[in-house]
Amino acid sequence: TVVGDTRFDRVLQIKEQAHQLDIVDRFVDSHPKVFVAGSSWPPDEDIFIRYFREHPEWRLIIAPHVIDESHIAQIEQKLEGRKTIRYTKAEGQEPESADVLIIDCFGLLSSIYRYATVCYVGGGFGVSIHNTLEAAVWGKPVIFGPENQKFQEAQGLKACGGGFEIRSHADFCELMDRFDSDTAFLGNAGHQASQYVESLTGATQMILSDVEI
Repeated sequence: TVVGDTRFDRVLQIKEQAHQLDIVDRFVDSHPKVFVAGSSWPPDEDIFIRYFREHPEWRLIIAPHVIDESHIAQIEQKLEGRKTIRYTKAEGQEPESADVLIIDCFGLLSSIYRYATVCYVGGGFGVSIHNTLEAAVWGKPVIFGPENQKFQEAQGLKACGGGFEIRSHADFCELMDRFDSDTAFLGNAGHQASQYVESLTGATQMILSDVEI
């Protein structure tokens, strides 16, 4: 019996258990344009940071896959000219005055995607992409790099119009400009992403209902 993939149920459960994050709330501060980059690597950052250096109207949240000091410092150097703040050092400061919030700790990303206008999931310019479902479940458009062929959920998101593959900085700019200018396109992409996840939930209950203990 084919019942589906329990990861879809799990990501919905994670969404329901998401935390409210005061520092992120204050950083976003009702700002209409927020980009969340999750599990990013340097090749990903080279693409999207270049765009955001040229578009100060966007606020940027980066949750890198590697959070050691050298990588965080590298990100800050690439963002020279824009005010950055680290999550672990934001207490007592004014995160709402920053342009970029760097998540330099683990365990928050699945809750942070909810704050996004557009999401990016890293790893697609390396071995493979990371978890796209954690972003899609919030009804957000999901961008990722070309190394995504082994992941059924990435193919499903692309097919329904909720996920978008990019191969270059030019691809990223073209897509972001369209999200920025076409609210109907943006809204539909987010809707399709959440509908895709919800349409494939239920496997866990089907398994449990057929198991005799």
